[in-house]
Amino acid sequence: MIRALVKKIIDKKKPVAAPLAAAPPARARRKPVSKKKDWFEIPGGYFGEEGVIRILEPSDTDLADLLESFRDKTYARPFVVDDGETRRLHFDLRYVQSAMTIKQPDALIFAYTQSMAAFLLFQPSPRHVVVVGLGGGSLSKFCYRQLPRARVTTLEIDEHVIALGELFALPPPDRRMRVLQADAIDYFATTDDTADVVLIDACDAKGIAPSFCKPAFYRGLRQHLSPQGVVVINLIGIEDRADDMQRLVSLAFDGHCISLKVKGGNQLLFAFNDPDFDPDWNAIKTRAEILESRTDIEFVSLARRLKRSARRDVLA
Repeated sequence: MIRALVKKIIDKKKPVAAPLAAAPPARARRKPVSKKKDWFEIPGGYFGEEGVIRILEPSDTDLADLLESFRDKTYARPFVVDDGETRRLHFDLRYVQSAMTIKQPDALIFAYTQSMAAFLLFQPSPRHVVVVGLGGGSLSKFCYRQLPRARVTTLEIDEHVIALGELFALPPPDRRMRVLQADAIDYFATTDDTADVVLIDACDAKGIAPSFCKPAFYRGLRQHLSPQGVVVINLIGIEDRADDMQRLVSLAFDGHCISLKVKGGNQLLFAFNDPDFDPDWNAIKTRAEILESRTDIEFVSLARRLKRSARRDVLA
């Protein structure tokens, strides 16, 4: 079911070509979704979308102004589109930031998030995973469920994204799971904690956030990685910005990096803290077979592609 829905969800990432609906099929209303929060629920027909749009706004918000801000693309907060099969996090209606299938809320359904999970090929038993960028919580939930002995710390700078977590079945905070409203640069500059894995998937409207294009960030990050630590970065958006970031990361990690292109236009960068990094690809292949038998992710194919990319990077 997950793979059958991927094309449908990816298609939603394309700009909306159809004109906005002239009239809604039903009235917008406030509807309690849980005991914690109260939401505006707007029929998707207002904007040519299936299902409903859910947003968290004060009770005295003017509905006409709200709808107009959606139409002219000035609405500034994240929101959720729910079509009954999937829930999608948006900052505008043109592109999907994150998505979840309602029947399998912990599954990774985008090719790039599945590929980011390939950190398990190099670091199969991390004790602490730091996820930079919450989104709909896909990576955080995956790590929490698949790594029962690991702590998962998620850093998210936008309080409104954090507020949407309950719609995406984010596990409640416990000794293994915490979500911090924090700037990742400040976190790695001040924390005393060490991470075995860091997953960076933090974007603005143009792609990878420019705050991650600073050498000081990677120096601070590496200082808080365990000796065998792995960093995976989603390089998406403006090509020049992604290229600059790749050069910065390669410099910070002494060239111990593997790049991986992913279907859909994403490019990932794996960086390794071990100064003697020399992957045992036979052991990684065996590990990939075991992981693939336990998940819906094609780890064997990922291992082959990473091996090819590593060889190309060495030859380059």
